[in-house]
Amino acid sequence: MESVEINQNLSIPVSELSFSAVRSGGPGGQNVNKVSTKVRIEFDLENSPSLTDEQKAMIRKRLRNRISGEGILQVSSQKSRHQASNREDAIHRFALLLSGALQKRKKRRKTRVPKAAREARLEDKKKRGLLKKSRSQSRFYD
Repeated sequence: MESVEINQNLSIPVSELSFSAVRSGGPGGQNVNKVSTKVRIEFDLENSPSLTDEQKAMIRKRLRNRISGEGILQVSSQKSRHQASNREDAIHRFALLLSGALQKRKKRRKTRVPKAAREARLEDKKKRGLLKKSRSQSRFYD
């Protein structure tokens, strides 16, 4: 694999990604204590020549919780007990994250509550208030 396809207009070369394997946490017996199966991808967002400044700003804004102070985006995977499977999964998750961050969001259209619905709500409030008022008055006249 030479590049990671993010969307139809953008692909990032694998050479821009930094891979490291670390020990995975959680249960797994002796295997988890001696084999580094968890894969971590680090992507230097700020120094990437594949992205425009506008794309970098969108990613920075939408993935701010995943980006370090130095501008490094980290993605990791430890689903499998095999390093190769985790590497493929981490690449897939990286591509999904970036494609989601780069999608244009629809602008929200303001809507108003219809006049009939507003009037019906106020009418229901009046009826409910009258009901409660009639209960309190009947208690005092018994």
